[in-house]
Amino acid sequence: MNHLQFKILVVGAGPAGLAAVSSASQSTTDIGLIDDNPMLGGQIWRGGVQSAQTTQAKRWFEGTGAITILNGARAIAPLGANVMLVETATQAIEVHYERLIVATGARELFLPFPGWTLPGVMGAGGLQALVKGGLSVSGKRIVVAGSGPLLLAVAAYLKGKGACVQMIAEQAPWQKLSAFALQLVRYPEHIRQAVQLGRSLLGVPIYASSWIKQAHGTDHLQAVTLNQNGHASMLACDYLACGFGLVPNIELPTVLGCSIIDDGRVQVDEWQQSSLQGVYCVGEVTGVGGLDLSLAEGQIAGSAATGQLEEARQRFPARDRARRFATLLQRSFALRRELKTLVEDDTIVCRCEDVRYRDLLPYANWRSAKLHTRCGMGPCQGRVCGPAASLLFGWTPTSVRPPVTAARIVSFAHVDWPV
Repeated sequence: MNHLQFKILVVGAGPAGLAAVSSASQSTTDIGLIDDNPMLGGQIWRGGVQSAQTTQAKRWFEGTGAITILNGARAIAPLGANVMLVETATQAIEVHYERLIVATGARELFLPFPGWTLPGVMGAGGLQALVKGGLSVSGKRIVVAGSGPLLLAVAAYLKGKGACVQMIAEQAPWQKLSAFALQLVRYPEHIRQAVQLGRSLLGVPIYASSWIKQAHGTDHLQAVTLNQNGHASMLACDYLACGFGLVPNIELPTVLGCSIIDDGRVQVDEWQQSSLQGVYCVGEVTGVGGLDLSLAEGQIAGSAATGQLEEARQRFPARDRARRFATLLQRSFALRRELKTLVEDDTIVCRCEDVRYRDLLPYANWRSAKLHTRCGMGPCQGRVCGPAASLLFGWTPTSVRPPVTAARIVSFAHVDWPV
């Protein structure tokens, strides 16, 4: 098995990871950056530096040319202190490091409703990623539904690619949206973004207090039924882009032994260091907060991990400001209780193992449900159904064990596992 050694290892090449590299590289180039995508940038800048459309965004890619980058690589298991087993398309590598920065981002939160497993029903960010990867949506009728500003950004992107965006259904009420808009006067940079999105979405109706009740079709999506402020209506469409926020990807920090706060995020100190000495966590793993917060946290961790404490401290005000905005977002787009009632008895909750809502009703916790129904034991290892079950039943996932993600058996063949 091949071995690599770095002073700093960064897992995740989205904005938070790139910001960490940018700051750390001011002190050292002995940095390893791994990401499971073929190009740097994460979901926001998927496609590398070319997808960062502003000069300000592109600067975060500066400094990566002098470090070691492993694209298409995944951290699959810790091998004791300061050693990570990493798998690429062709080999497994033991990566040794002095400091670790985890920037594994977040995934979309999906809530089950009748028909949500039909082809054509996708996560909002997932459909956007497919279009960025080459899927044509020109002329396709698309409904965008769920909650949060991501819906507007996705709708604007899809419209720009020739899609017929029929409507945006936001579950939050107008009262909360109006209060959120008024608070934007404290964040002029976000006002500019909102104005740009508004111009891009001219002609696209936006409905508040609206959400999907059911998706219809036989072998693919043909229409959706919406609850629009208490009134049901049906709308024909080709795609449904649906997302109810994001869930931090805390599997790797959990396996490492980092302390996790009850609301599902990694606990960190002022330097972004977790409860483990030398392990820093940045971006959405410490709580979903958006681009500005991810960049600020990444810079702080990159500086702190290389001993540049004064440089890290200079980023504290930016982080504080971004955290206040994140709190405003969470309060404004909090999910309403009615979304828990969308499921019917035969609605599939665990897509991997075809476990339906009625199958889960007899059980009091996540562990019992897994043991008796295999819910959460399929290929996604509960990444989709786990957060959904948490919302529906109030369950908390009990444990995460290596491998962190699906891996080839041969990658473990020559591993000297710690006792």
